[in-house]
Amino acid sequence: MKVYRNLSEFKPLERAVVTVGTFDGLHRGHQVLLDRIKSIAVNDGGESVLLTFFPHPRLVLFPDDNDLRLLTTLEEKIELLESSGIDHLIIHPFTVEFSRTTVSEYVRDILVKGIGVRKLVIGYDHHFGRNREGSLENLRAVAPNYGFEVEEIPARMIDDVNVSSTKIRNALSEGDVARANGFLGYPYTLTGMVVKGNEIGRSIGFPTANVEPADPVKLIPGNGVYAVKVHYGDALYHGMANIGKRPTVVKNTGRRVIEVHIFGFSSDLYGKKLRLTFHGRIRDEIKFEDVGALKEQLEKDAAAARKIVVDSAYAD
Repeated sequence: MKVYRNLSEFKPLERAVVTVGTFDGLHRGHQVLLDRIKSIAVNDGGESVLLTFFPHPRLVLFPDDNDLRLLTTLEEKIELLESSGIDHLIIHPFTVEFSRTTVSEYVRDILVKGIGVRKLVIGYDHHFGRNREGSLENLRAVAPNYGFEVEEIPARMIDDVNVSSTKIRNALSEGDVARANGFLGYPYTLTGMVVKGNEIGRSIGFPTANVEPADPVKLIPGNGVYAVKVHYGDALYHGMANIGKRPTVVKNTGRRVIEVHIFGFSSDLYGKKLRLTFHGRIRDEIKFEDVGALKEQLEKDAAAARKIVVDSAYAD
């Protein structure tokens, strides 16, 4: 897959088979669209193209809206698309100026002149252009004038996989990573840097790495203890993660922390990047009577986490 960080870097193709969208999470519904453009490209001797945007349009158009949480960072999205089998990924900068692109400008300058579209595949609820004024009807009306075809993926095909980004966000917020993974088709991922912690875990035999998410708008699963796999460099480890406020060892704080204990690992990780994949939820975060009771529970959690990651349906 070739990656372009601006439409201006892309040389228009003779037979571009295109889909467009933010594709946050790259879930099983999105995969329906990607599979379709790949299939058409193979059958028609063309090349598959995904046009997406960065930053997410809502972050640009509504900068004071602090509620948006994304399922994938740009780096994660690129990695997922690498394995999807499409030929070209165009990541065009989304700006306020770009948001004012009219429907006619969008079709003429972006799809036709910029990409060389011959077949456009879109979801049943696709809108584009200034104020999202563009629709399927607009595209079908102008497509013959520019020599391309439009194919809509019907609601039935998307609904058959029974998935949406909203459903995934809700499942993750509730801590139901198993349900979210089923929607995604892969284990939910969180990438971040290891920062200094209070090292209480080390004192009870469960050293942890405090992970600061790489993207401040990345969605963090609900508070609780999870079975995870940990990617560090080229190595893969098993472990367990706690997300929450650590009520047993820290008092009077509202700050949520992500701590991961890596089984059989003891090296210094400060300043290093880790990638966690979530494979199951073990329990709620609770306050214990004392550190001894916490340690006893962590032993049980570790046994549960080991079983979950070994039995996981998802390979990393």
